[in-house]
Amino acid sequence: MTVLVRDATRDDVPAILAIYNDAVLHTTATYDLEPVTLADRLAWYDGRRALGHAVLVAEDAGRVVGFGSWGTFRAKAGYDRTMEHSVYVDAAAQGRGTGRLLLRAIIDTARAAGVHALIGVLDADNAASVRLHESFGFVACGRLPQVGAKFGRWLDLAFHELLLDADPTP
Repeated sequence: MTVLVRDATRDDVPAILAIYNDAVLHTTATYDLEPVTLADRLAWYDGRRALGHAVLVAEDAGRVVGFGSWGTFRAKAGYDRTMEHSVYVDAAAQGRGTGRLLLRAIIDTARAAGVHALIGVLDADNAASVRLHESFGFVACGRLPQVGAKFGRWLDLAFHELLLDADPTP
């Protein structure tokens, strides 16, 4: 497997949508309960691009097998150098290093864009995602018990942070 990570285009959005909606229906990687529409995902893509935020895809043999992005953490000016990120990998491509390639590219693009802090907002029971983030130096910095609900159970949310620079002042 030779996976290429590249900037996503609007033409990639249907594949991004399929991967995301599979996660909606079968995992707690997202707390969305219903699949999103193509129009919703196109608006998400266009919004990220308009703000200069990253949307990346992992491609294997011409097929999109994962995506990652970073964007606004909170919509207040004081948070402008803090971004939240996400990584999703097609179920058939998991366990092959695709998530690692995407997270590395997310970190690199965020650092190049002058982002100071990246925040991963993870389902606390998603051990693979927690391990992946810790392997890149993300630090667990908060847990919110029972703030989500899916598949008939309460879910805990865990925040993981990686500082990308050592700027003493903003």
